[in-house]
Amino acid sequence: MKLRLGTFNVENLLTRHRFEPGGRTETAAAMSLFHFPRADERDAVERSLAVALEDDKRQMTALAIAEANADLWMLQEVDSLASLQAFFANYVHRIADHRYGHFTLLDGNDRRNIDIGFAARRDLVKPPQVTVRSYKGMSFADADAFSPGIAAFGINPRDKVFARDCLAVELDFGDRRLTLFGCHFKSMNNGRDDGRQATLPIRRAEALAVKTIIKDWFGPGWREANWAILGDLNGYRIGLGPLAAPVDEGDSGIEPLLDDFAVDPMESLPPHERWTHFRRYWSEERQALIDSHMPLDHILLSPALAAANPNPAMQLIRRGLPYRVPLDPREADRSMAKLALTCDRYPRVGWDRPKASDHCPLTIELTIPKETA
Repeated sequence: MKLRLGTFNVENLLTRHRFEPGGRTETAAAMSLFHFPRADERDAVERSLAVALEDDKRQMTALAIAEANADLWMLQEVDSLASLQAFFANYVHRIADHRYGHFTLLDGNDRRNIDIGFAARRDLVKPPQVTVRSYKGMSFADADAFSPGIAAFGINPRDKVFARDCLAVELDFGDRRLTLFGCHFKSMNNGRDDGRQATLPIRRAEALAVKTIIKDWFGPGWREANWAILGDLNGYRIGLGPLAAPVDEGDSGIEPLLDDFAVDPMESLPPHERWTHFRRYWSEERQALIDSHMPLDHILLSPALAAANPNPAMQLIRRGLPYRVPLDPREADRSMAKLALTCDRYPRVGWDRPKASDHCPLTIELTIPKETA
């Protein structure tokens, strides 16, 4: 049995035009150009602008999902089950070869209420074959993941370990099962030189929690079970600098998932292909612009799935990324003149926006072996 699994941070798929006052950047630039004497007038214009921008963006998000052609999806940064269903009905299903169903989204811990969503091909399984469980209530103590580094944040052992959630979805195919663990780990606080290291202890605790969940779920036979961890883990060790030079960024925080536990199939790709997100930022420490292509998004396989798929086909869909992103990290010329003429984008993609997302979808095609009794 072959299945294509996908993970995609769709970047704020919302039913709201803002998280909070000043909280959504897509509308901020245009709104800054105008003066509105009344708050209600400003709010009405901002709502209209948000709807227009969202329509452009979601056409491209849908194109990326349709091109990826996955059977199963874990999606990050989704506002609600209603927005997930509306997006597939009115965008994805107008262009995709598949029809999706079995939509799942459970409110997690994110302060902006962006959650993890699941979708599967409608004809793949029937509803009784799908089991869903949220671990949003799991504490640091439950996961045996409390440490002095965590205490330094003012966190208590009984506080919730996941910044968002770990969403477990088990699919029962009769003679075999597949269990997916959808995650979206603590962000690295983009824009801060020390953000990655400062938040690393929380991501390490989340990784330990996922490891605990999987071992508890399967017991002693966890190595022989069919499972995968999918999501934006906001963690990586090796990034890509200019000319695709590998940059060792030190500990990632997700080592507990990789040290004698899960297998990262992205390592089978050429080094210059191992990225899902691009960041260019000003470093006060270095007094320079820093470019980095980063593998923030992951699909990690159980030992059994990895053994059954020694050379899995992985695909990264980058046509929805904005023109400011160098699609080939090896290219030396990153001038605006060069980047603006780089083709292989969806129609109407812009320099910074509109775009499908600031991440690109990652998919893998797997043979799902029968379970060993």
